Amino acid sequence: MSVQAYVLIQTEVGKAAHVATSIRAISGVLSAEDVTGPYDVIAKTEADSVDDLGKMVVSKIQLVDGITRTLTCPIVHL
Repeated sequence: MSVQAYVLIQTEVGKAAHVATSIRAISGVLSAEDVTGPYDVIAKTEADSVDDLGKMVVSKIQLVDGITRTLTCPIVHL
């Protein structure tokens, strides 16, 4: 069973569109949308395990130019 999560992303001023476009190209990212509010981009992600999800966020998503902070919210089915 795969693990899905929303990654809430804050960006540098004026970089949200670039960040969303760049993140969409990453394997495991299902969608990435510009939003308004305290976060600038929200991405929906999927990985085989929590460890793989963490590796994707740290080694791929957080390396995108213009990102200042991320918050990963795993999806749970209650």
